[in-house]
Amino acid sequence: MDKTAIYRKNIQEVIKKHSGPHLPTETEFEIQNIFDTQNDHYMLVITGWHKNDRNYGCVIHMDIKNGKIWIQYDGTEIGVANELVELGVPKEDIILAFHTPYKRPYTDFVT
Repeated sequence: MDKTAIYRKNIQEVIKKHSGPHLPTETEFEIQNIFDTQNDHYMLVITGWHKNDRNYGCVIHMDIKNGKIWIQYDGTEIGVANELVELGVPKEDIILAFHTPYKRPYTDFVT
């Protein structure tokens, strides 16, 4: 299996892990795993209603570009970058795109 196929599998595994039943029972939320494997865009989105309030939010957004995983948004406490490393993705193949480029050299991941 080539590297991109492995990264697709890893990203989907991480997103599925975070899309479990974590919501209170009085909510009418839908958890959406969005896997665009043709263009390599992956998201976990929550959408729905809580009483009379509309809620929509992206929890995780990752892309694969030029052989690297770009974490565009990470709304988890654990950090999806750390989860990807635990699955065998090298730190040099993970870009924390939510950090401004001048801050990236100060992280443990690729700049």
